[in-house]
Amino acid sequence: MIELFLKYLQYEKRCSPHTITAYQTDLEQFAAFLQSSYEYSQPELATFPIIRSWIVSLVDMQINATSINRKIATLRTFYKFLLRRGTIVQNPMLKVRSLKESKKLPHFVEEQQLVALLDSFPFPDGFEGLRDRLVMEMLYGTGIRLGELLSLDDSMISKIESTIKITGKRNKQRIIPLHASLLPLIEMYQQEKEREFNGTADKHLVVTTEGKEAYPMLIYRIVRKYLTATTVDKRSPHVLRHTFATHLLNKGADLNAIKDLLGHSSLAATQVYTHNSLEKLKKVYEQAHPKA
Repeated sequence: MIELFLKYLQYEKRCSPHTITAYQTDLEQFAAFLQSSYEYSQPELATFPIIRSWIVSLVDMQINATSINRKIATLRTFYKFLLRRGTIVQNPMLKVRSLKESKKLPHFVEEQQLVALLDSFPFPDGFEGLRDRLVMEMLYGTGIRLGELLSLDDSMISKIESTIKITGKRNKQRIIPLHASLLPLIEMYQQEKEREFNGTADKHLVVTTEGKEAYPMLIYRIVRKYLTATTVDKRSPHVLRHTFATHLLNKGADLNAIKDLLGHSSLAATQVYTHNSLEKLKKVYEQAHPKA
């Protein structure tokens, strides 16, 4: 049933490969627990007490609440799918509650550090260095998600309008403007890509050094490599998305506009960035106000 569920996510829900991999990992871990603890080979046989015991075991392993809640969300989606198909008659997840999470502010790179990195860092010559710089500039310059970057191809880029058309979560499309220096970089990269692979490279914008479709871990490695030149603790593609939103907000951008650029379905998801701006305002206040 897991394989059938993953196909449902891929073909009916149109989930990104990254999301499907996350669901698959969670379900395979749950299935392994069922087999080792209860000798069940079919997750559809699990009951509420069994699922609760898995959650308790995850807590005992000191896995953080955010990760556990993601696994709980995976099981909720999985058992709803089974219920709709008539595979089960009762949803064992109805009584399962998510764990309380401590609120964490999004990690982001300070503006001066990131601008210095992108403008002055000696990226290697040739295709690979140009591709790496493009990855960093695209993630920071547009705020797109990892999966959205990987799915980007030439047809989604409008050189006349200086925009890219992104298909995000739940198949929602949005238009994102490209800043003045990003479009020339894309064109330079495309020309180098054509020379490097003589037109035989994969159709996606970002490719490997063999001209094949890029994959998530490649992007993670690129981002980690270059963010080591900054002081940010966490180094991932999503940090550049957080940085994009935080810098826009710090410069006075409208929160609703940032919401649309990020592809958030509700303003609540975007409001987390106001906390970072509030911290900055507090520092300015403490440094500048005579009574502070």
